Amino acid sequence: MKVALDARLTRQMSIGMKTYARELTARLPIVAPEFTFIPFPGENNFDWSEQIALPLGIRRAGVQLTHYLAHYLPVFAPRPFIVTIHDLIHLRFPQFYKSKVGPYYNFAVRRACANAARVITDDPRTVEDLEHFLGVNPAKVRVIPLGVGPPFTNGVPTIQVKPNNPYLLYVGNHRAHKDLPTLFAAWSLLPERFAIDLYVTGPDDFDGELQRRSAAGNNAVAGRRVIALGDLDDMSLREWYRGAVGLVHPALCEGFGLPLLEAMASGCPVVVSAGAVPSVLERGALVFPTQNVEALHDALLKLLRDEGLRLRLVNEGSQLASILTWDRCARATADVYGEVLGEGRSAR
Repeated sequence: MKVALDARLTRQMSIGMKTYARELTARLPIVAPEFTFIPFPGENNFDWSEQIALPLGIRRAGVQLTHYLAHYLPVFAPRPFIVTIHDLIHLRFPQFYKSKVGPYYNFAVRRACANAARVITDDPRTVEDLEHFLGVNPAKVRVIPLGVGPPFTNGVPTIQVKPNNPYLLYVGNHRAHKDLPTLFAAWSLLPERFAIDLYVTGPDDFDGELQRRSAAGNNAVAGRRVIALGDLDDMSLREWYRGAVGLVHPALCEGFGLPLLEAMASGCPVVVSAGAVPSVLERGALVFPTQNVEALHDALLKLLRDEGLRLRLVNEGSQLASILTWDRCARATADVYGEVLGEGRSAR
């Protein structure tokens, strides 16, 4: 059986979506040798290559099934196909996105879900969103948690991370739904005796907020800093996880949140909002109510004061990371292919 994989890595895709596409494209041929996989790489969305060349290529390849690894796909996609939709954050929080995003989901993504043989997503919360926002029948949705692998699971350090102070870490983009103001406020309220810095990945695009939080004044504690690290490759990111007192993830919502699992695999305790933690990771994290500065402040104090709590979080997180591998994700995905193709044979 031939299975086409939409292996495009495009500008519209997040880092997590690209990681998912890369990992599945690489691992599916290894864990599912019963299928022949034909990847279709590319770098564009919303153009001739997506809407015309891609479906033509899939038809010419003579495949029995196509898996679109993101929600960008041809309007007239050859059937049968499966589509992965990691989350519907754009529909849950439309105020944070351009006005054209909603119509795209309500036409193109809704149509794709209606025509798909299966819809794959990362967490049960998104099943509810798929039904509510796009009318997807939950019976056709399959929940497959994402995975983690090298370099986060490797034991040999590659660099030395030596900040002046202990530090908390945030990993992710700076979009409004990530709710970084709650993190900045809770960190700033920590007592002065905790000389702990805050590092965030990505550029300093906060319009002076990091400098105001770092300078002595009403909103800052002398000697403590919040610093933007810029873009990090995975090898460097792993060492920042390993050196951190904890990863803090305050987002209003996540489809899965790969940094949570990466941190767990790296031995870093995780503090995360209730809206952002996938159910499969909840037991390995310290969870606080979403958008609650006081609750996050209290959670950070617990993390800093309680060595036993940190050790428990590291142990629980490590156990979860040992189970939730990319190979496991790929194998579970291949099982969905078998389910769909088996239905096709039965129909004949």
